[in-house]
Amino acid sequence: MSKSILITGASSGFGRDTAETLAHAGHQVFASMRDVTGRNRSHADALQARGIHVIELDVTDEISVERGVASVLDKVEHLDVLINNAGIGSAGISEAFTTEQLRALFDVNVFGVQRMLRAVLPTFRQQGHGLVINIGSILGRVTFPFFGLYGASKFAIEALTDSYRYELSKLGIEVVLIQPSNYPTNIFASAQRPSDTARSQGYGEIGAIPDKMVETLMALFKGDNAPNPHDVAEAIAQVVEKPNGKRPARLVVGQSFGADAINAQAVSIQAQLLEGLGLGQLTEA
Repeated sequence: MSKSILITGASSGFGRDTAETLAHAGHQVFASMRDVTGRNRSHADALQARGIHVIELDVTDEISVERGVASVLDKVEHLDVLINNAGIGSAGISEAFTTEQLRALFDVNVFGVQRMLRAVLPTFRQQGHGLVINIGSILGRVTFPFFGLYGASKFAIEALTDSYRYELSKLGIEVVLIQPSNYPTNIFASAQRPSDTARSQGYGEIGAIPDKMVETLMALFKGDNAPNPHDVAEAIAQVVEKPNGKRPARLVVGQSFGADAINAQAVSIQAQLLEGLGLGQLTEA
């Protein structure tokens, strides 16, 4: 059955591929991005040529979020799915990132998700149904040195997603977390790098490791055995297609680096925790 779907950060990467994949499957897709008449105009035009609606929306701007969501709701009888995909990367010596850089990272990766949820959930609650898909990362479960600040933002999404899943479980709204592994997208090429380079120099040889890690990843991504980022779009499409009550709470896509094992352990621990709090009913839809 065709669904109305809003996805953030759809100009490129997972977002763009997911928008095109879902539209090809027959869904009504609203692909949101910043600056649709400027730097993202070519991306917007390409999506529109495929019959995909393009929405101007900046997840770091409350007014832009409210306006963008309102414009979608004006065009549909009901909104079925919200995909929180917009995000930025970060790689380098953690100490060398300024507080302002960390704030900018969380503004997109965490606060942006909260802004979108606050804008969409009143409609989902009024409808009595809806699906939220948050794009996390395996780095929200396991930690790679020098990617810790990015990972911190994705660890936050883990907690945010679980809490919303519990709180919405009796209102007909499902919340799913997708945990992609390393894939060749723009997130590495455009990732934040530390602006306080003097701090990095203080780490000596260790300070050179982040660049080497990024170089290794970029070389891997250009190889014959590079992981296919379309895996993520396909996984999201499968989650959308599943009937209510049959969707996983979270799903690793690609090499897990142990994230799947942590997921498995967390299920029983969380269930016991909620039972101990007298809130076991919130673990079931």
